[in-house]
Amino acid sequence: MPIQTGPCEAWPTELCCETEGVEEEELARWTLIASQILWGLSGRRWGPCPITVRPCRRSCLAALPSYAVQWQSAGPWIPYIDAYGVWRNASVCGCRSDCSCTELCEVYLAGPVYDVTSVEVDGVALPDGAYRVDAAGLLVRTDGNCWPECQDMAAPAGSDNTFFVTYRYGLPLDAAAIAAVSELTCHLLKGCTGGSGSCGCKSRQNMTRLSRQGVEYEWADPTLIYSEGRTGLPLADLWLATVNPYRMTSPSRVYSPDFKRPRTTTWP
Repeated sequence: MPIQTGPCEAWPTELCCETEGVEEEELARWTLIASQILWGLSGRRWGPCPITVRPCRRSCLAALPSYAVQWQSAGPWIPYIDAYGVWRNASVCGCRSDCSCTELCEVYLAGPVYDVTSVEVDGVALPDGAYRVDAAGLLVRTDGNCWPECQDMAAPAGSDNTFFVTYRYGLPLDAAAIAAVSELTCHLLKGCTGGSGSCGCKSRQNMTRLSRQGVEYEWADPTLIYSEGRTGLPLADLWLATVNPYRMTSPSRVYSPDFKRPRTTTWP
């Protein structure tokens, strides 16, 4: 999966502030900025983002090698290390998952998988009922056939002997996320679009206390708020505390040199 530096698009909003007189381009710009801020502060996990990959099928045994072990009538077994680093015995009868009694044809998709747009094998799009997605990111074939064990990686999409999967990844945006980005967008619009408000770009970043004629005002230090990964806005910060309580800066990942990952084309 390519390195992602921001949300794929601006998040949907339900603005409760006055936007009359604000140009559409300006409104879209600040909505995207608010989306980028919350996407980064929430751990860079929200989508959906489209991607097309060329998966590799997990195969227990492509062909029976010369060192196959024959245990009387039990059939040949081949020792191997699975994707989790555990030693297992591979049978020539097919690959079985931990809970399946029969062969389960599946490929791995880096996720979280939001939905699958299309699956093409040899240039032919498969119907939706020919596959399903199981957690975590396993695309399982359900029409009685199996995914290709190998393909021509030099051939373009739509050619024979190719296998392409187009899907969207990332966590779905719920009502709380929409409320959070809407509040931050309104905050940025005040004072940032030529208005006379004291929020957003025109907020007093360096003032924390004001005393005048016996009346004192005290504000929280914005630099401390930002250093804690918060915005200072109630709805936005409540959402951030809910979905990212440990202030993760990126999604957690597990890497293994023995695990086959789908191939993606990054250029041209």
